[in-house]
Amino acid sequence: MIEPLLLAVCRVSTYDGERRLTNASSFFFERERRLFLVTSRHVMIDIPSQHHPTRLQVELHTDAEDMAQSTGFSIPLYEDGKSLWRQGIDAGGEIDVAVIEIDRNALPQGAVYRAFGPANLLAPGDQVEVGSSLLIVGFPLGFHDTLHHMPVVRHAVIASSFGLRFKGEGYFLTDARTHRGTSGAPVVLRAPVTRGMPETTLQWLLLGVHSSRIDVGTRDQILDEALGLNGTWYTDILMTLTDQ
Repeated sequence: MIEPLLLAVCRVSTYDGERRLTNASSFFFERERRLFLVTSRHVMIDIPSQHHPTRLQVELHTDAEDMAQSTGFSIPLYEDGKSLWRQGIDAGGEIDVAVIEIDRNALPQGAVYRAFGPANLLAPGDQVEVGSSLLIVGFPLGFHDTLHHMPVVRHAVIASSFGLRFKGEGYFLTDARTHRGTSGAPVVLRAPVTRGMPETTLQWLLLGVHSSRIDVGTRDQILDEALGLNGTWYTDILMTLTDQ
């Protein structure tokens, strides 16, 4: 049995035409029968590093009975010179989360995947404590099970007051060992039994989208270890980005 959570996450490669650029992580989000791919906005475009891909390629399973079977699925990022993805902005500035809608009819025949949905987001009254244990599901440095094409999981804990915008921006901190390639990974918390989520729903609360490691510019590269802290953007932005 494959845990459904692992089937909701897929590996992303960015391309400029046929030239491969970077690796990242992503996950599926479904709303009102529409399917979206969610990742970090800097995977789509990152002006400071001159990262300008023209398409993404995600790896999809194609046989529910044999997880070793997969194929690459290409997603164009532009049409007639206009970007096809959506990114968010709020009073604190740009939000490092982006979504792009996927045409289900274009998916490979027999595509096997799962998707988060609005039921996986926090509801009014839900409380998450600092120090809570989380999982980050993704592809650090592109590493994964190359036979079965599955992501790996890293443990994390909430390292700042959850619900409070760290430095006034729309993210919170996690304490976890992460690497390049984890950008866009879902950050999840096991849903409590009292939540009463339907059996067909992933039994996880989708708390955030992992963005990047956070460091201190004044850190002595020899004497001081890296902080080991990460910025994770709140997922309430998904309801805005997937709105009709």
